[in-house]
Amino acid sequence: MTHPAASNVTDASKGVSMLYSMNVAPAQVIRGSQALSGEAIARLGLRPLVVAGERTLTSAGQPLLTVLEQQKLAVAQASYSPDCSEMSLAALEEAVKSHQADVIIGFGGGKALDMAKLLAYRCRLPVVTIPTSAATCAAWTALSNVYSNEGAFLYDVALARCPDLLILDYDLIQTAPQRTLVAGIGDALAKWYEASVSSGHSDQTLLIAAVQQARVLRDLLFQKSVAALQEPGGAVWREVVDATVLLAGIIGGIGGAQCRTVAAHAVHNGLTHLLASHGTLHGEKVAYGILVQLRLEETIQGNQLAASARQQLLKFYAEIGLPQTLSQLGLANITLTQLQQAAEIACQPASDIHRLPFTVVPEQLMAAMVSTTVPVDSGRTLLGIEEGLC
Repeated sequence: MTHPAASNVTDASKGVSMLYSMNVAPAQVIRGSQALSGEAIARLGLRPLVVAGERTLTSAGQPLLTVLEQQKLAVAQASYSPDCSEMSLAALEEAVKSHQADVIIGFGGGKALDMAKLLAYRCRLPVVTIPTSAATCAAWTALSNVYSNEGAFLYDVALARCPDLLILDYDLIQTAPQRTLVAGIGDALAKWYEASVSSGHSDQTLLIAAVQQARVLRDLLFQKSVAALQEPGGAVWREVVDATVLLAGIIGGIGGAQCRTVAAHAVHNGLTHLLASHGTLHGEKVAYGILVQLRLEETIQGNQLAASARQQLLKFYAEIGLPQTLSQLGLANITLTQLQQAAEIACQPASDIHRLPFTVVPEQLMAAMVSTTVPVDSGRTLLGIEEGLC
């Protein structure tokens, strides 16, 4: 797979030339059992800097270090601690200079991969992404999320290109807790619910393709997730891993930011500002955010299809272990003030929530956040959001 080059396209009706730059896919993808390839990395550089979390380097880093040593590469390691933050980025830039690194390797979960991609972008170096779980599609995308040192989402950065090399090693992924794959399923499901509402009526060819692929992804996950979780490492498990890491990434690459994030990710971003939410994974927050988005469509638009979709998801979440409520996200004791803080951040002017085809204010979002499991025919309104809150 190669980078689609930017190309000049002439609009015959207007007689003008337009430049489109698309970041659809990594330059190369290697996937399979024992897929770690020092040789492929060596073609990109001889002095790699491995960016990872401290625990990941200790618990899962030896296979990577072994293949790099076999290629006689001069390897250095650096942690992105305390988070995927500006402070960490500055420290890592110094590590690049000190080691005279000529290639960056991101090794770990979404934050390690995001930090490696952003570091490579800032230092104008090639980057290799090696996910150690199937929890997100961060290994694929030309995007990095930046957080505070305390783990609160701040902003994202669109990168010049997708990674130069993505290595998806099933044996490595299988060592991760099963919870990470469940979270990845939740994150990948959001592609359909967000892309369909933001771009479902588009007449642009690539957006149409992205939305349709998002629907295929959703259906595949509905059909295969339970079986995959029952047999880690099996053929169906591998298909689901491919779906959460690769297919989800393709959809974002083809459809762009408009197909990547809407209300579900905005809810995630708001929740990261609550310290009590940091025990849950990105995809778990996003999965909960899908329910919130559907509740908004149901109550503000009167969309009964959204109501039915929410009930369908509630059943599926129960089957595979995704959170349905704030309580299941570890926020049982959240106060009304904290809920309002998360909602206000999610509704900031630059938030992705405004890709919804209707206006949402914090009070409406707060109400939706505490009523994700309300039955369709209950007749309950979005009043009384203080119920169950301190």
